[in-house]
Amino acid sequence: MLLLAGTAEATRLATLLAERPGVAVLASLAGHTRTPAALPCPVRVGGFGGVDGLVGALREGGYGAVVDATHPFAAVMPHHAAAAADEAGVHRVRLLRPAWRPQPGDDWHEVADLAGAASTVVALGARRVLLTTGRLSLGPFAGVAGVHVVVRSIEPPDPPLPGAISLLARGPFTVDGEVALLREHRIDAVVTKNSGGRATAAKLAAARRLGLPVVMVRRPPAPAGPVVDAPEAAVRWLDSLPTAARPAR
Repeated sequence: MLLLAGTAEATRLATLLAERPGVAVLASLAGHTRTPAALPCPVRVGGFGGVDGLVGALREGGYGAVVDATHPFAAVMPHHAAAAADEAGVHRVRLLRPAWRPQPGDDWHEVADLAGAASTVVALGARRVLLTTGRLSLGPFAGVAGVHVVVRSIEPPDPPLPGAISLLARGPFTVDGEVALLREHRIDAVVTKNSGGRATAAKLAAARRLGLPVVMVRRPPAPAGPVVDAPEAAVRWLDSLPTAARPAR
């Protein structure tokens, strides 16, 4: 089985499958993170060379199944995986953690992208913003005048955001810790992507507690096809496949 990895769910799925004798899994990482989590299976790093390259890799490797457990904001690979799996005749499923949903007391402002997030911050009149959208593509906030930005990411922003404070941290975070962070930096708006999951959800509860607006970037469109929301569900999907397609070699 080919596992398109890079998320906590992918790591958990690889661990579950590693406990099964006779199961062969190759995990593929895009290489955006310099210090990815360790995986209990062989790992390749880097792109495949588009849809054609991925089709070739699926056929050459004799894979019967692909689990796309890439990040919810992976905009390209899920579509490449869908097209390549269809062309190669390989079963495919998307392992996608559920999106966050607004709760009573939340003040969410949903936008399509980071440019929309920057514009919304200006419209809200925010002056001190916590930006937790990852270390890449922060350019839209470079030209926002009069807004002090605190960027939190696992690795340093690339390229750096001029004038911003960079905080390096990896979840999970606690609500009390997030409240303390927001107060320490006198944050009056939080900007984040709707990545879902529990590891970084505490900032939403902290913003709710403090009555702060959250500018929430919506997920990109996903390709059609089967979706499961947990590693255990992905294992059940694999077990449901015809024997010839199961990931044992």
